[in-house]
Amino acid sequence: MAPQHPPRFLKIVDEAKTRVRETTVDDVKRKMDAGNKFTLIDVREESEFAKDHLPNAIHLGKGIIERDIEARVPNLDTEIILYCGGGFRSALAADNLQKMGYKNVISMDGGIRDWRGKGYPLTKGS
Repeated sequence: MAPQHPPRFLKIVDEAKTRVRETTVDDVKRKMDAGNKFTLIDVREESEFAKDHLPNAIHLGKGIIERDIEARVPNLDTEIILYCGGGFRSALAADNLQKMGYKNVISMDGGIRDWRGKGYPLTKGS
């Protein structure tokens, strides 16, 4: 079950979502199955990532992504898909990456909760 988020957090998420592109869990799965090239980043906490994550995802938690993204993804034109638990933290992170000059950043709405709910494959461990 999705957590109940406080209203001020939801307000900044809603504002960020007006500025970022979003995609669905099904679209990300289709891209994976088709072998499309993109960078998949899990922005959840390290403990969440260690429990399970999408196949081939790299971990750059929301607390450090702005600091570390340039070393991991130096090309500002790289297609980057971000996800979190439900699509809120990933929208906030996508907004900041766009402010940093990344031109092809997408947030996966529904996050790993929807991915898990559809029975799509997950990887365990870090």
